[in-house]
Amino acid sequence: MDFDAYARTAVDLVNARLDDLGGLRAMFGDEHQWMRDEAAEKDVAIFRRAQKRLREVFQHGTSGRDGEAVNELNALLAAFPVQPRISGHDASDWHMHVTSRGASVSAEYLAGAVWGLSVWLCEYGSARFGICADERCGNVYLDTSSNNCRRFCSERCATRSHVAAHRARKRAASLTPA
Repeated sequence: MDFDAYARTAVDLVNARLDDLGGLRAMFGDEHQWMRDEAAEKDVAIFRRAQKRLREVFQHGTSGRDGEAVNELNALLAAFPVQPRISGHDASDWHMHVTSRGASVSAEYLAGAVWGLSVWLCEYGSARFGICADERCGNVYLDTSSNNCRRFCSERCATRSHVAAHRARKRAASLTPA
Protein backbone atom coordinates (compact mmCIF):
# COMPACT_ATOMS: atom_id res chain seq x y z
CA MET A 1 0.00 0.00 0.00
CA ASP A 2 1.47 3.36 -1.04
CA PHE A 3 0.82 5.57 1.98
CA ASP A 4 2.88 8.37 0.46
CA ALA A 5 0.44 8.54 -2.45
CA TYR A 6 -2.44 8.83 0.00
CA ALA A 7 -0.59 11.58 1.89
CA ARG A 8 -0.05 13.42 -1.40
CA THR A 9 -3.82 13.42 -1.97
CA ALA A 10 -4.09 15.48 1.23
CA VAL A 11 -1.53 17.91 -0.19
CA ASP A 12 -3.43 18.06 -3.48
CA LEU A 13 -6.62 18.87 -1.62
CA VAL A 14 -5.10 21.62 0.51
CA ASN A 15 -3.53 23.22 -2.57
CA ALA A 16 -6.63 22.89 -4.79
CA ARG A 17 -8.81 25.78 -5.89
CA LEU A 18 -12.26 24.70 -4.82
CA ASP A 19 -14.28 27.67 -6.06
CA ASP A 20 -16.90 25.43 -7.62
CA LEU A 21 -17.65 21.91 -8.82
CA GLY A 22 -15.33 22.43 -11.80
CA GLY A 23 -12.43 23.15 -9.45
CA LEU A 24 -13.16 20.00 -7.47
CA ARG A 25 -13.31 17.90 -10.61
CA ALA A 26 -10.04 19.41 -11.83
CA MET A 27 -8.37 18.36 -8.56
CA PHE A 28 -9.22 14.71 -9.26
CA GLY A 29 -7.67 14.75 -12.73
CA ASP A 30 -7.27 11.47 -14.61
CA GLU A 31 -5.88 9.65 -11.58
CA HIS A 32 -9.30 9.55 -9.89
CA GLN A 33 -11.52 9.57 -12.96
CA TRP A 34 -14.50 7.86 -11.31
CA MET A 35 -14.44 10.43 -8.50
CA ARG A 36 -14.26 13.26 -11.02
CA ASP A 37 -17.28 11.83 -12.84
CA GLU A 38 -19.28 11.17 -9.66
CA ALA A 39 -18.50 14.42 -7.81
CA ALA A 40 -21.60 16.48 -7.02
CA GLU A 41 -22.22 20.02 -5.88
CA LYS A 42 -22.77 18.81 -2.28
CA ASP A 43 -19.21 17.44 -2.25
CA VAL A 44 -17.70 20.91 -2.81
CA ALA A 45 -18.69 22.17 0.66
CA ILE A 46 -17.46 18.97 2.33
CA PHE A 47 -14.11 19.22 0.56
CA ARG A 48 -13.75 22.92 1.45
CA ARG A 49 -14.26 22.18 5.16
CA ALA A 50 -11.78 19.28 5.02
CA GLN A 51 -9.33 21.48 3.08
CA LYS A 52 -9.41 24.07 5.87
CA ARG A 53 -8.91 21.45 8.57
CA LEU A 54 -6.04 19.78 6.72
CA ARG A 55 -4.34 23.16 6.21
CA GLU A 56 -4.54 23.57 10.00
CA VAL A 57 -2.74 20.24 10.38
CA PHE A 58 0.09 21.59 8.20
CA GLN A 59 0.16 24.87 10.13
CA HIS A 60 0.34 23.04 13.46
CA GLY A 61 3.02 20.68 12.17
CA THR A 62 5.24 23.36 10.67
CA SER A 63 5.10 25.44 13.84
CA GLY A 64 6.10 22.51 16.06
CA ARG A 65 2.65 22.02 17.60
CA ASP A 66 2.59 18.29 17.04
CA GLY A 67 -0.02 17.62 19.70
CA GLU A 68 -2.48 19.93 17.96
CA ALA A 69 -1.70 18.36 14.57
CA VAL A 70 -2.34 14.90 16.04
CA ASN A 71 -5.59 16.03 17.70
CA GLU A 72 -6.87 17.43 14.41
CA LEU A 73 -5.85 14.31 12.49
CA ASN A 74 -7.56 12.11 15.08
CA ALA A 75 -10.74 14.17 14.73
CA LEU A 76 -10.53 13.84 10.94
CA LEU A 77 -9.93 10.08 11.23
CA ALA A 78 -13.11 9.85 13.31
CA ALA A 79 -15.02 11.93 10.75
CA PHE A 80 -13.70 9.93 7.78
CA PRO A 81 -13.13 6.36 9.03
CA VAL A 82 -11.23 3.98 6.79
CA GLN A 83 -11.98 0.49 5.66
CA PRO A 84 -9.20 -1.36 3.80
CA ARG A 85 -10.21 -3.05 0.56
CA ILE A 86 -8.45 -5.36 -1.88
CA SER A 87 -8.69 -4.02 -5.40
CA GLY A 88 -7.34 -4.95 -8.80
CA HIS A 89 -8.07 -5.28 -12.46
CA ASP A 90 -7.10 -8.92 -12.79
CA ALA A 91 -5.73 -11.73 -10.63
CA SER A 92 -2.14 -10.54 -11.05
CA ASP A 93 -2.83 -6.96 -9.97
CA TRP A 94 -4.26 -7.31 -6.44
CA HIS A 95 -3.40 -4.44 -4.11
CA MET A 96 -4.78 -2.71 -1.05
CA HIS A 97 -6.76 0.51 -1.03
CA VAL A 98 -7.86 2.59 1.89
CA THR A 99 -11.50 3.40 1.39
CA SER A 100 -14.39 4.71 3.40
CA ARG A 101 -17.48 3.01 4.70
CA GLY A 102 -19.50 5.69 2.92
CA ALA A 103 -20.32 5.62 -0.74
CA SER A 104 -19.82 9.32 -1.49
CA VAL A 105 -16.87 10.73 -3.38
CA SER A 106 -15.96 12.96 -0.44
CA ALA A 107 -16.00 10.09 2.09
CA GLU A 108 -13.86 7.91 -0.19
CA TYR A 109 -11.24 10.53 -1.06
CA LEU A 110 -11.00 12.08 2.39
CA ALA A 111 -10.65 8.76 4.19
CA GLY A 112 -7.56 7.99 2.11
CA ALA A 113 -6.13 11.52 2.36
CA VAL A 114 -6.50 11.72 6.14
CA TRP A 115 -5.17 8.18 6.62
CA GLY A 116 -2.17 8.88 4.39
CA LEU A 117 -1.30 12.12 6.16
CA SER A 118 -1.69 10.42 9.55
CA VAL A 119 0.67 7.60 8.54
CA TRP A 120 3.11 10.21 7.15
CA LEU A 121 3.09 12.06 10.50
CA CYS A 122 3.72 8.84 12.43
CA GLU A 123 6.45 7.71 10.03
CA TYR A 124 8.35 10.95 9.43
CA GLY A 125 7.11 13.47 11.99
CA SER A 126 5.57 16.85 11.44
CA ALA A 127 8.98 18.37 10.63
CA ARG A 128 8.37 16.85 7.19
CA PHE A 129 5.21 18.97 6.71
CA GLY A 130 5.80 22.26 4.96
CA ILE A 131 4.16 25.49 3.90
CA CYS A 132 5.87 27.19 0.97
CA ALA A 133 8.37 29.86 2.08
CA ASP A 134 7.34 32.06 -0.86
CA GLU A 135 4.90 34.46 0.78
CA ARG A 136 2.95 34.81 -2.48
CA CYS A 137 2.24 31.08 -2.63
CA GLY A 138 0.98 29.43 0.56
CA ASN A 139 0.87 25.91 -0.88
CA VAL A 140 1.70 22.98 1.38
CA TYR A 141 4.06 20.10 0.66
CA LEU A 142 5.59 16.98 2.16
CA ASP A 143 9.36 17.23 2.58
CA THR A 144 10.86 14.19 0.91
CA SER A 145 14.40 15.60 0.80
CA SER A 146 17.15 13.46 2.26
CA ASN A 147 18.19 16.07 4.83
CA ASN A 148 14.85 17.68 5.70
CA CYS A 149 15.80 21.00 4.11
CA ARG A 150 12.95 21.71 1.72
CA ARG A 151 11.41 25.19 2.07
CA PHE A 152 9.37 25.60 -1.10
CA CYS A 153 6.49 23.67 -2.65
CA SER A 154 8.10 23.67 -6.09
CA GLU A 155 11.19 24.63 -8.05
CA ARG A 156 9.17 27.47 -9.56
CA CYS A 157 8.51 29.04 -6.16
CA ALA A 158 12.11 28.50 -5.06
CA THR A 159 13.47 30.16 -8.19
CA ARG A 160 10.99 33.05 -7.99
CA SER A 161 11.86 33.68 -4.35
CA HIS A 162 15.61 33.45 -4.90
CA VAL A 163 15.48 35.80 -7.90
CA ALA A 164 13.44 38.33 -5.90
CA ALA A 165 15.94 38.15 -3.01
CA HIS A 166 18.87 38.57 -5.44
CA ARG A 167 17.24 41.62 -7.04
CA ALA A 168 16.53 43.12 -3.64
CA ARG A 169 20.17 42.70 -2.61
CA LYS A 170 21.34 44.30 -5.86
CA ARG A 171 18.95 47.21 -5.34
CA ALA A 172 20.13 47.68 -1.76
CA ALA A 173 23.78 47.57 -2.86
CA SER A 174 23.21 50.18 -5.57
CA LEU A 175 21.54 52.52 -3.09
CA THR A 176 24.35 52.22 -0.52
CA PRO A 177 26.92 55.05 -0.93
CA ALA A 178 30.44 53.87 -1.66
